[in-house]
Amino acid sequence: MFSCLFGVRACSARYARWLSLAAALFFISPAGAQSPTALTLDAAMHQAIERAPMLEARRAQSESARQEAARAGALPDPQLTIGIDNLTVQGPGAFTAGGDSMTMRTIGISQALPSRSKRQAERAMGSANAALAMSSEVTAALSIQQQVADAWIAAWGAHREAMMLQSMRQAWAQDVAVAKARLRGGTGSAAEVLAVRMAALDLENRIDEANAREAQARAGLARWLGSPTDQPLADAPDFAVLPHDEASLLASLDRQGNLLGWPAREQAAEAALAAARADKHPEWSVGMSYGSRVRGLSDMASLQVGVSLPLFTRNRQDRGISARAADLDAVHAEHDDGRRQQIEAIQSAWAQWQSFGEQVRRHRDELLPLANDRVALALAAYRGGGDIQPLLDARRDEIAHHTDYARVQAEYGRAWAALAYLLPTSETTP
Repeated sequence: MFSCLFGVRACSARYARWLSLAAALFFISPAGAQSPTALTLDAAMHQAIERAPMLEARRAQSESARQEAARAGALPDPQLTIGIDNLTVQGPGAFTAGGDSMTMRTIGISQALPSRSKRQAERAMGSANAALAMSSEVTAALSIQQQVADAWIAAWGAHREAMMLQSMRQAWAQDVAVAKARLRGGTGSAAEVLAVRMAALDLENRIDEANAREAQARAGLARWLGSPTDQPLADAPDFAVLPHDEASLLASLDRQGNLLGWPAREQAAEAALAAARADKHPEWSVGMSYGSRVRGLSDMASLQVGVSLPLFTRNRQDRGISARAADLDAVHAEHDDGRRQQIEAIQSAWAQWQSFGEQVRRHRDELLPLANDRVALALAAYRGGGDIQPLLDARRDEIAHHTDYARVQAEYGRAWAALAYLLPTSETTP
């Protein structure tokens, strides 16, 4: 990161102090040192949960399902009928209300009475749909948290990469100065100066690339926050600490986003099967009508009772029951497959999180200090009249290791987020 004029051992000590300071400033600074205007990961998630149109849509759908569940299983509305009975169509009184003594003006009311099991099945279906809509709302909130975390960590990682690369500018400028001094002293060549300058320009390209990736990530973050995010990003959480261990996650599969809706789907399939079975029960209806006759004749009243006759159940209701039972079996099987997929996802994400954690520690504790020592040795050799190529190679490797360190740190954060936001919290639960 900087030239070493006092030997490799002293340079390593200086590098260790610099790396500790960089970590304190860029990665795991105390919360008390945060800028009041810095955007934390938690604050970004809170804003996204409050403002995301997708979540507003899920809330509206959930309210719609609750309203539908409240009216499920109610009796159908009664039916009012008005008409004329026994209207004559021939003779002098044809098509007149008083054309015949049997002609009556009628008014009546009827009520369908579905079976109790049918109404219970409708209530169960309404409850299942409401539960499914609520689970969709929670799943959407968890998905938003994951995507906000990915965007925030990507922006944070790209910014830290750009800062680390920018801190190397002074060392590269010093290399150019040494090459020019050797050229003036007659021990170097113009080609060496050009080679060092070209390497310094490559460093600038890498800085520009990191800045572009940060801008892209901030655009993704703004998509969830609803406004541009020009404010600085706060320190990242400690990616080495997860809110749940692997065993707890594996023991709470049905509470995780991808599986939240399956109990409600099973409940809906069971309600559909109950409704199919209820079709075998007769349905009743009652009705009453009142008829007014002319010419002083007595008015008349009628009372009707109706019942459905499920006589051919083998090719009608029984087939419907078999179809709904097969649907229920399919839902159970898909739920089981979803659990297996989630177990695989958790175990894979856990292994990835552990791997990235080891890589981060190896870069920080071993690779970066070794890269710095190699640069110090190459620079000392070049100052002593050696070839420039070892210095250029050491500088390129130094850039590569710092770039890898920043990117592995971001991947470590993504792996952490994939596990940290699997379970609902008070903020994501309606």
